[in-house]
Amino acid sequence: MADKNSREGVRYQTPEIIKYVSEVHAGHDAALAQAFEVPDGIPAIQVGPSEGKLLELLLRLAGATKVVEVGTLIGYSAIHMARVLPADGHLWTIEFEPKHAEVARTNIAKAGLADKITVLVGAGTEILPTLVDKGPFDAVFIDADKVNYDKYGAWAIENLRKGGLVLGDNSFLFGELLDESDRGRAMRGFHELVAKSCDSVNIPTPDGLVVGIKR
Repeated sequence: MADKNSREGVRYQTPEIIKYVSEVHAGHDAALAQAFEVPDGIPAIQVGPSEGKLLELLLRLAGATKVVEVGTLIGYSAIHMARVLPADGHLWTIEFEPKHAEVARTNIAKAGLADKITVLVGAGTEILPTLVDKGPFDAVFIDADKVNYDKYGAWAIENLRKGGLVLGDNSFLFGELLDESDRGRAMRGFHELVAKSCDSVNIPTPDGLVVGIKR
């Protein structure tokens, strides 16, 4: 039986341990290393190496061919996911900030994935409806503005195939999940919608990752 300290969990997740397991299980090649290094003026809010590798593995397990990502930043997670798509697979990724999208396109091209990834610039709530005719999709990964997570989740459930994956990062909302704020209500709405429509779990990554399989 695990002792009390191990049940509390985070006590053993020191920065040194996290660095070690990331290097062993989710090491970077040149393309991933470049996409992980955020230039000045862009926030360093991409998923971590282990979370990026987890996205890869989940898409491989799902046999994903068509994927949507909401929140590109500079392309790190998109590169992870697109690498496991088959030759005829494609990923559409949405980024609100044109500057971020420009850097993402450069990183994606250097990774040799420009033909597999389309970077779309604009608000997720406006661009997602334009992708409906590309679906149904095999996976939707959400890592964007938190106040719209419930809207993104509803679109994902509507446009996923049966057995498709909905993935939502920052599901603990930086400790604000239970707050009576617009962000808190939207994230709780996302959790509840996924739980109602999918077989789902919240994985306790540093800020949480919801994984749902559409029923």
